[in-house]
Amino acid sequence: MKILETPRLSLRHMTLDDAPFILELLSDADFIRFIGHKGVHNLDDAQRYITTGPLASYEKNGFGLYLVELRETRDSVGMCGFVKRDTLPHCDIGYAFVPRYRGRGYVVEAASAMLEYGRDVLAITRVLAITDPDNERSIRVLEKIGLRFDGLLQLTPDAPAIRLYTSAPPGLDDAGTLPDA
Repeated sequence: MKILETPRLSLRHMTLDDAPFILELLSDADFIRFIGHKGVHNLDDAQRYITTGPLASYEKNGFGLYLVELRETRDSVGMCGFVKRDTLPHCDIGYAFVPRYRGRGYVVEAASAMLEYGRDVLAITRVLAITDPDNERSIRVLEKIGLRFDGLLQLTPDAPAIRLYTSAPPGLDDAGTLPDA
């Protein structure tokens, strides 16, 4: 199911047929370094990831991580979408692209469109983003799409600190609404 299109990209629901690409993406050294190892070592693991991650999120939340394809060729280039974590009060935007498609503006194009989709279609008023403090490429993307640095955060007591970004303009409370005057 197609979610949205940009001038160069199409974002759609993942299917189990996307397992070969997901295996490639989640096996990338930068993905493992900056996002984490998801236990995906083969096609069965990739199908399990798709089933318990994106597909389960579509069902539970009405959104999730979507497969990003080039509109012209239908080549899979990455994933982008929203994740709802138990450890964060709002959904966060996430993205990952295979190395051969990085540095071409696709991530910014997909993430910008996803923020617009979240606001206009899903009625999401506040979006968070988290990233490893050393992931300079991701930090630049978050700043380009208009998110602002909000501070360091630990998702669990034993986890390393990560950078937290938010889409809410200054003056909004945690619910994304203006406080009573």
